[in-house]
Amino acid sequence: MRDFELETYFSKWEFKAKYHMTASDVQSMTVGELMKLAGAPPGSLDDLWLGYTETWGAPDLRVAIAQTYDTMKPENILCFAGAEEGVYAAMRVFLGKDDHAIVIVPNYQAAETLPLNICAVTGVALDPGNNWRLDIDDIRRAVRPNTKLVSICFPNNPTGAILPAKDYAELIELCRKHGIYLFSDEVYRLLEQDENKRIDQAADVYEKGISLNVMSKAYGLPGLRIGWIAAQDKAVLQKLERYKHYLSICNSAPSERLAVMALGARGKIIARNRAFLKTNIEKLDDFFADYPQLFKWVRPDGGCIAFPQYVGRGGVEAFCKSLIEDAGVLVLPASIYKSELMEAPTDRFRIGFGRSNIDDGLTAFREFLDKNDNVFTP
Repeated sequence: MRDFELETYFSKWEFKAKYHMTASDVQSMTVGELMKLAGAPPGSLDDLWLGYTETWGAPDLRVAIAQTYDTMKPENILCFAGAEEGVYAAMRVFLGKDDHAIVIVPNYQAAETLPLNICAVTGVALDPGNNWRLDIDDIRRAVRPNTKLVSICFPNNPTGAILPAKDYAELIELCRKHGIYLFSDEVYRLLEQDENKRIDQAADVYEKGISLNVMSKAYGLPGLRIGWIAAQDKAVLQKLERYKHYLSICNSAPSERLAVMALGARGKIIARNRAFLKTNIEKLDDFFADYPQLFKWVRPDGGCIAFPQYVGRGGVEAFCKSLIEDAGVLVLPASIYKSELMEAPTDRFRIGFGRSNIDDGLTAFREFLDKNDNVFTP
């Protein structure tokens, strides 16, 4: 497999950049802050046994996760060490060398690179000229007799686009007609700008729907490394559990306890995080409105990242390189989201708006643009 471009880039810059302006999660919190928010008394973890945990995930954790769905029960939930392990296990379990998969583009790289390492894959593009709309007819045309899985991600990483409910229903019916699994990355669900655009979780509405989620994004707790897959098909979950034996085996006991606390307080946490996003996206609106000669900005439908277009001189790669090296401001250039399946946008960059320190980053960004006006302005 090719290098994971995003993680390779982050390994160089994430903890060196003075202003991390491309974070894909919402502002996190300390253990103490989480426990206080959840109403847990001090010392709640003092007697926690640090032995192995259940491969499926702690029973009360699976109960708490199931309660975030409309129809799922604890036996429909399998926990993983973060979402990435869930993606990896799912692609290895669902796909064989004679199968075919369909993946939307742009997307989180693992959604494309992992199946490509196993079988034939077709990319279907989101349309940047139509608010990153997915044309279900493009999926229909891509289906082959051996198509086993369609992989989607909404709200999308990196565009923030959300599939309209009508199109989503059409996609499910298409998958149902052909007996295709629908692998749905739902890690940014609950962070929609307009809650009316929120779509159902695949596992709730489709017998072959596979819902991926995690504590990292909407809940803002990536340090817990607790993810999960939900599915109606218990036989598939059993296969995934057996595959997990070769990976993490089980989750961290302290992480499971803290995740149970967080899910118990999920209403408070999501309200807190949505407030961050509402304030910060308004700041991005103002920022990009001041530089129409350099950027084309459209609010994302959901999530805490956006994918604005760079229309200045020199190309987005050189622009992002100068921005991090000269101003210490980290954003992700379009090359991080290049596709091996088809042409992907080359004039975009990912910016995040979930962190609390966005003001300092935007100030440094402005100073960089004003200082280099004659360099980048057409």
